[in-house]
Amino acid sequence: MATDHATRPAAATRLSLPASITPAFLEQLIARVSAAPNAARVTTSAPYTGVPLADLPVSTPEDVEAAFARARIAQKSWAATPVAERKRILLRYHDLVLARQNEVLDLMQAENGKTRRDAFLEVVDIGITSRYYARNAARYLAPKRRRGAIPLLTHTTELRHPKGVVTVISPWNYPLSMAASDTIAALMAGNAVVQKPDTQTALTALWSMDLMYEAGLPEDAWQMVIGRGSSIGGALMDNADYMMFTGSTASGRNIASDAGRRLIGASLELGGKNPMIVLDDADIDKVADGAVAACFPSAGQLCVSVERLYVAESLRDKFVAAFTARTENLRIGAAYDYSVDVGSLTTPAQLKTVTEHVDDAVAKGATVLAGGRARPDLGPLFYEPTILTDVTPDMTLYDHETFGPVVSIYTYRDVDEAITFANATSYGLNASVWTRSGARGRAVAARVHAGTVNVNEAFAAAWGSVDAPMGGMGDSGLGRRHGADGILKYTEPQTIAHQRIQGFTPPARISPSTWAGLLTGTLKALKAAGVR
Repeated sequence: MATDHATRPAAATRLSLPASITPAFLEQLIARVSAAPNAARVTTSAPYTGVPLADLPVSTPEDVEAAFARARIAQKSWAATPVAERKRILLRYHDLVLARQNEVLDLMQAENGKTRRDAFLEVVDIGITSRYYARNAARYLAPKRRRGAIPLLTHTTELRHPKGVVTVISPWNYPLSMAASDTIAALMAGNAVVQKPDTQTALTALWSMDLMYEAGLPEDAWQMVIGRGSSIGGALMDNADYMMFTGSTASGRNIASDAGRRLIGASLELGGKNPMIVLDDADIDKVADGAVAACFPSAGQLCVSVERLYVAESLRDKFVAAFTARTENLRIGAAYDYSVDVGSLTTPAQLKTVTEHVDDAVAKGATVLAGGRARPDLGPLFYEPTILTDVTPDMTLYDHETFGPVVSIYTYRDVDEAITFANATSYGLNASVWTRSGARGRAVAARVHAGTVNVNEAFAAAWGSVDAPMGGMGDSGLGRRHGADGILKYTEPQTIAHQRIQGFTPPARISPSTWAGLLTGTLKALKAAGVR
């Protein structure tokens, strides 16, 4: 096991909530929940300390039905709102998020337990996404001329109509990014949204919605309900015109099945067991720094973070030494500022999973190079950044997602073997390749079975490239967010074809056989002329 000096702890003090999180502020957000006045309540706790944080109303299936009813009324007028006006609202939202970021940074840390630097990346993400869809939605949604069946005689246009009311189910691990980014695209496409955030981080989602209304979104175009999926999930599915879900693969399978039953579309970003490949020409210092950034952001509770690290045999010892030293120097603790590197896990269930995965691996022969233990002296849900070697297929974390600050190191002999190892999973969300040669890195990346692959970066390069699609292969999901895919999935395409002068049936004066010959000759002529 690692020594007591595996990480440098921050001061083990029990933090008070930031001054910005006042009872009045919380009540303003909680009032936005779509629930009856006499609704049952649920209390959330702050991960840093375990003390109660917020008392939230619980929505019933009837509350969900009512939210959809209001959203459908609002959606009709919102869909008729010019895209230019939607753009102005979204750009105002962009400015408000940046100007009021300290409020949401405090909320995210209080609800999720992540560090401020990890929370700030969510603010950056929403700023980028807001600007992108505000300034590109008109281009994606505009009517488009398409090639007609008969040149000059068929005028064909593709239109894009909003789906209607979109259900967004967002997780607790990235409470601002996942609450707002998918909703932004759905709203810009002219839809209304009924959203169920995870209860643990509902305040951040409510803050985002409240700010969008302040920016000018018409009332009821974005509704927020709170409750367990087992209670309100059926109502969310049965009323949706489209489903956007981010969460576990097991839940995603059920949602995909239900969406198929209803014949509605669904986009699902699910689990991952993401690999990082260190090629034999990589810069050790850069890779060691990159591995820290890849494995431990938000205490490893990131869908695209790395849990499997494959290192060329020739670099193994140098890399392990450099990576371990950096990991042991990480500052773990609770602080509402930028002074710590690794924060808390978010829920007791996640701490239990991380602990069980590591303990199982150690019991079966894995070696702990750093970390490997919980830190109750810092708070109820802290766990040290952990590096393991000698991990074998009989260990749970070998191929199951841990979703915590834990990474396993393996070696490989050649690039083909590295790619085989990286692809030996049912998941395919994100991957990372490190090398001094960009061309070589891109070539290896193209062979990795993952929806996004970064070269000399952990995940931010692909995620932040919002003009490109982001999503998973295999058990990591269906559909894509970002780019054209990220907004067009919330629309129904419609083709309008206007036939002029002459159609496909023969004129009265020409026999069917003669007409067939004329059309055959036309097709041959079009091919010879290079017409597509």
